[in-house]
Amino acid sequence: MQILFTGVEALAVTAVLAIGLGAVIIVQGTSLLPQFGQQQLLYVILITVITRELGPILTAVIVAARSGTAITTEIGNMVINHEIEAYVASGINPISYLVVPRFLGVVISMVVLNLYFNIFGLLGSWIISQLLQPIEFFHYFHGLFSALSVVDVFSSLVKSVVFGAIVSTVSTFHGFRVERSSTEVPQMAIKSVGQGFILLMVANALITLVYYL
Repeated sequence: MQILFTGVEALAVTAVLAIGLGAVIIVQGTSLLPQFGQQQLLYVILITVITRELGPILTAVIVAARSGTAITTEIGNMVINHEIEAYVASGINPISYLVVPRFLGVVISMVVLNLYFNIFGLLGSWIISQLLQPIEFFHYFHGLFSALSVVDVFSSLVKSVVFGAIVSTVSTFHGFRVERSSTEVPQMAIKSVGQGFILLMVANALITLVYYL
């Protein structure tokens, strides 16, 4: 269920955002790079921006905004309704029963959504390029794969896993912080998103820094 909500139901908004980003890059690239005789850099820019940098972080923002708030709200309401106490009384560990499935679901969904973002971003940029400066399909993707390195793929994968872990951990943590009142639930949901965004940006900066060291 967590993968269904976090991954499958977020495919549409992820595709739209990816195509939009790819369109912006291809429009700016095809208009500016030829002025400096650097047309070949277009593929490097696409890989750097979509695959290595903005793809993972934008996907994480989508997941945090949608699933992060939902997880915090769900667990917060369970705390208020004393469902957590009922699990403990029944001998069920709330961490293994509630936290672990959400953690795995969010991490797996992040990896898949990031791959999906890359496919639509790179494919969408080629489609937009046909309206401006037509590029042969095989020539375009040959340029992309030539610019793509193993380090790019590894960096994108690491970011997806780390970002998914951050979103799920922060969301469940704030869900369990709810104590008595139902008014605490939206407050904790807002806090989980805010702190999640900050941690995502910090993690993104650190991983990128390690990449360039």
